[in-house]
Amino acid sequence: MKHDFIDRYARLESPVHALDPRAKTIALFAIVICCVTTPPGAWWPFAVYAALVLVIANASRLPLKYMATRVLIVLPFILVVALFVPFMHEGGPTYDLGLFSVSRDGLIVLWNVTVKALISVSCLILLSSTTPFADLMHGFERMKVPRFFTTVASFMYRYVFLIVDEAERMKRARDSRNYRGRWIWHAHVIGHMIASLFLRSQERAERVYQAMSARGFDGTFPRVSEPKMRAADYFFMLAVTLAALSGRLVVLWT
Repeated sequence: MKHDFIDRYARLESPVHALDPRAKTIALFAIVICCVTTPPGAWWPFAVYAALVLVIANASRLPLKYMATRVLIVLPFILVVALFVPFMHEGGPTYDLGLFSVSRDGLIVLWNVTVKALISVSCLILLSSTTPFADLMHGFERMKVPRFFTTVASFMYRYVFLIVDEAERMKRARDSRNYRGRWIWHAHVIGHMIASLFLRSQERAERVYQAMSARGFDGTFPRVSEPKMRAADYFFMLAVTLAALSGRLVVLWT
């Protein structure tokens, strides 16, 4: 079983991949926090945040197509906001677009949601795509995140692949029997498969946990060595954090 759709490029060799997970987490979350708290009317700070994201993405050597397809996850939310823009008339100038008119305030709301969603999701993609999930969870533990959350997240991450593997086995068994569901009354077969998938995945997860317990698993995931923060990690963390804060603080002072 081999699935890598979550952190497919986490094993690449790049300056960003070599950084400590704690440095990347603090730096990228600093960009997110500064971005979401910036007023939508301040234009140029968003250019600073976007430039930081582009520089980090270029240094990470992640494929542009991969980044673009992952960022598109926010598109449905942007479209929902765009649908309601014509109904946002709270005063101020309006722009006639033929069939309907939009207000300046409505366009600012759309801009606010779009730019903040794109920058924030891009930061999360960079963090997850440049750090193996186990290292990321261990970095959270080193930053004093409660172990309950990291343990649950680690199990969820691992059991996702069990479910995918069971689904692929059932699909192969279905195809080997020449199943061709084309009509609505064939939907009950899919329903039976989903129920069977849930039961088989639960049974397999229990067997996996029993095997881990038999090998002495006590709720922690052991590591061969503990990584240490280096000069490059501190430099990256401070440089990105200060650059993001500069854009946010200038808005407060003006």
